[in-house]
Amino acid sequence: MTATADQPLLLTQRRIWIIFAALIAGMLLSSLDQTIVSTAMPTIVGQLGGVEHQAWITTAYLLATTIVMPIYGKFGDVLGRRNLFLIAIALFTIASAACAFAPDFWSFVVFRAIQGLGGGGLMILSQAIIADIVPASERGKYLGPLGGVFALSAIAGPLLGGYFVDHLTWQWAFYINIPIGIAAFAVAWFMLTLPSKKATKPIDWLGVLLLSAATTCLVFFADFGGDTEHGWGALETWMWGIGMLASALLFVLVESRATDPVIPLSLFKNPIFVNATAIGLTLGLGMFAALAFVPTFLQMASGTSAAVSGLLMLPMMVGVFGTSIASGIAITKTGKYKAYPILGIGIVIAAMVMMTTLEASTPIWLICVYLFLFGAGLGFVMQVVVLVVQNAVPATEIGTATSTNNYFREVGASLGVAVFGTIFANRLADSLEEIFAGFGASASEANQAAATLDPQTLNELPQEVRDGIVAAYADSLAPVFWYLLPFLGIAFVLSLFLKQIPLSETAGLVARGEAIGGEEAEALEAAQRGRANGGTTDADLASTGSTPTVGKPRGE
Repeated sequence: MTATADQPLLLTQRRIWIIFAALIAGMLLSSLDQTIVSTAMPTIVGQLGGVEHQAWITTAYLLATTIVMPIYGKFGDVLGRRNLFLIAIALFTIASAACAFAPDFWSFVVFRAIQGLGGGGLMILSQAIIADIVPASERGKYLGPLGGVFALSAIAGPLLGGYFVDHLTWQWAFYINIPIGIAAFAVAWFMLTLPSKKATKPIDWLGVLLLSAATTCLVFFADFGGDTEHGWGALETWMWGIGMLASALLFVLVESRATDPVIPLSLFKNPIFVNATAIGLTLGLGMFAALAFVPTFLQMASGTSAAVSGLLMLPMMVGVFGTSIASGIAITKTGKYKAYPILGIGIVIAAMVMMTTLEASTPIWLICVYLFLFGAGLGFVMQVVVLVVQNAVPATEIGTATSTNNYFREVGASLGVAVFGTIFANRLADSLEEIFAGFGASASEANQAAATLDPQTLNELPQEVRDGIVAAYADSLAPVFWYLLPFLGIAFVLSLFLKQIPLSETAGLVARGEAIGGEEAEALEAAQRGRANGGTTDADLASTGSTPTVGKPRGE
């Protein structure tokens, strides 16, 4: 459903919650997938023979997500967001089915990347639509239901992922997305009522192409540099680096001349946008690299089952949920946001320092404490940074600014997972090969055993071998956290300089003249219901003082 100039969208409270319900359905699809797949990851890479390349599963998804973020953001501003949201759900669901039927590891990586093309849209469009329908000054109270979605995913995902791995097959981690995706598509089709638009300026296709090329080259440059098979001295590594620089320079040149650029360079003249985006970039680099492999550490190094290792991530989600709600409510009441990123990043740094001490013998309860603190810190930062960016730009650029902010955060995430994930995987592969060789395996046999190791195989090995493998996982991952701390330190310094400005009291659609909101919308809807029932007339409406002001924000 869409609104027209003759029938403008009335943003009543009821309509806002209906649209919000459609967004929650899409976000549940994406968030549940992440928690299920992370729990099943060790089994997937073991059975598909890709333990030494497991970082590619996460890298491929993040790379695809990163590439499409600015596209969804800009096209949403230009064309409207409803149809794009439906496309994202459909793409995510179809790719999930393909992942389940992947015949080998690299096919799985490709399908996972296609899934990321849909996942990027679900993330960006949800955030932009919320800014369209809810003023920044009131957005905090909507963090509760969103937090509830992630909390549900944090509980249900590990349970489902663990059950599938332990009692069925890992393919069920993707089969389950098919009915959920169909349901989310149906909910969005019938409930997501938003204005539809047509492009009035040429679409910046060349900018889209160059941005995609620069992003791809950046991630491959980082991945090749951190891989022992190539390294930072390899010619192919620096070919990717040169490609990244060339694409980035051409992108800036094209954007400076484009009629309607995919990422307007004027955004970078806004100091609040630049500061908040830089926080997202540095925090994303440290955060995602740490989170990508913690379930694997818990499952393999701590000797827990897939289900239990997933549930051990629950304290982190409780931390995110609690502080997201608390900060959201506080920001809505006070209109102040600056203190929360400072506090949150400080807590994340403290938790990361604690995580550098992880060993195979570290008690489970202590690991849960570390994860709770890590999540609590993130909850104070992630949603607040997006709110700050959306509040600092004109209503016509909400989608573009939201996607650009997320893009640079995901660039950091892609770099972090590619570089530090490769360091972890290489250290692990070398340690595992040494262990198997030490117990009499030939070089080729040791390499094959390391590549196909999964939790089920681990449990079948002799105790002495199992102890060596557990120690290898712990020794390979814990030191990586030290490499992440400098980037979190930069994020903390940046947060100190984040400027406080008043929060907008007008929703994006209303500010752009595409909808009517507040008391005026409530009165108009009541009048429409009255006319439908033969009660209220236009004269009655006029007597209330609620004359339609189509195309103008409330208060103008």
